Amino acid sequence: MTHFLFFLATILAGAINALAGGGGLITFSLLTLVVTPVTADATSAVALFCAYPTAVWRTRSQLEGVLGRRWLWLLLIPCVFGGLVGGVLLSRTDNRSFIELVPWLVLIATVIIVLRPILVRHNETGSVHPEITLTLWPVAIAGIFLVALYGGYFGSGIGILMIGTLSFISRGDIRHVVALKNFLTLCMRGAAIIVLIIEGNVDWSYGVPMAMGGLIGGYLGGMISHRADRTVVRSIVIGIGLAASAYYFWKLYGAALMHVGTE
Repeated sequence: MTHFLFFLATILAGAINALAGGGGLITFSLLTLVVTPVTADATSAVALFCAYPTAVWRTRSQLEGVLGRRWLWLLLIPCVFGGLVGGVLLSRTDNRSFIELVPWLVLIATVIIVLRPILVRHNETGSVHPEITLTLWPVAIAGIFLVALYGGYFGSGIGILMIGTLSFISRGDIRHVVALKNFLTLCMRGAAIIVLIIEGNVDWSYGVPMAMGGLIGGYLGGMISHRADRTVVRSIVIGIGLAASAYYFWKLYGAALMHVGTE
């Protein structure tokens, strides 16, 4: 029954990812109830990964003409490398240390979702394809690497963060920026997941049914994306993120504060 409920929850998370982003907050928070935090993060990444190939396929028409451009591969290198490093850092982090980071990571992911309108509003019009000026290349490479590092280590809200970074460093139409985001995120998360699988951090008893749920949810989210109220969906995700962050902060620091108060 637990596996079935998690499967249903991941359908919802996959749909939310397709609509507004932040579905990882749901899957990660649920998984921490049954497995260790590092395993929860790794399993959540696998559960929602299936939505990325679907997203790339759905935006393939906007990606055509970009794949053959030399600068794309210059972005792909720090993206994949950052994902690999993030995955290695996660697999090398013990659960006690990761527990101390969880409230802050969840809060950061929630803040990213709150800032989504600001991050995505930039660059709504522009040239036919996203281009990066020569002077911005160091910023572009460093920015993509840091985003990929976060994505490989935790990943919730990574799509929004990637859009914001690409919008800042390029002058492309937002549709092409989103298509490029889908492709780079697919490569980055794929690299991180390979590391996590090799290191044995994934709980497959939950990962397999949740991955099926993520695939279904991503497809359903794409189908209803033109009809759903994204503002409402984003508000729900923000509420979940704030509640989860408060819960993890209390779980980590609440007992210590109560102990101090009794002395």
